[in-house]
Amino acid sequence: GMEFIDSYVFNKVEEIRFNSTVGRYVGYTEYGVKNAEAWNSDAGILGQEQAELERFCKHNADLHYSAILDKT
Repeated sequence: GMEFIDSYVFNKVEEIRFNSTVGRYVGYTEYGVKNAEAWNSDAGILGQEQAELERFCKHNADLHYSAILDKT
């Protein structure tokens, strides 16, 4: 299947990431973990990521897959 990853990077360090497979944020630093907990408990923020997933991935997947198939 398809996976949507939305990474938040500060000073070249990935702090936090939204992963569509698990449907929530994952923190990679102390700061990122704190934010992940806060963002995961906020249905509005999670809803925005799910909307991005629908709007961006589902629309572009067809374009990407057809481009990949054309090249192989």
